[in-house]
Amino acid sequence: MTETIEVRPIGQVQAAAEGKAAEVEIYAQFLDGLEGVEQLEHLWVLYWMHELAPKDRQILRAHPMGDRSRPKRGVFALHSPMRPNPIGMTRVRLLRREGNRLVVEDLDARDGSPVLDLKSG
Repeated sequence: MTETIEVRPIGQVQAAAEGKAAEVEIYAQFLDGLEGVEQLEHLWVLYWMHELAPKDRQILRAHPMGDRSRPKRGVFALHSPMRPNPIGMTRVRLLRREGNRLVVEDLDARDGSPVLDLKSG
């Protein structure tokens, strides 16, 4: 069964100048969804790995950590970016909220990555 699912970004990753810190900008129409987020210490950020080439979405087996000395495994058993739906998920430490911007640590998304969702974590 092949089904199309529509997913709309709620924001975008913005690189920050403070080393490991980054910013997640949430679009204005989703601002009410941030109410109370500043009380959290950690968040899960789900994002779209937008730089993954279409041909890489066809890869279903890869070497763990790119180490060719290790046998290939299925991408669903790995932390590989190669996958049919390039959805990334990372747990971040929330440093502060500045209006529609969340300043976080340990975000492994690239600058410009569309943010799909946030969950308490």
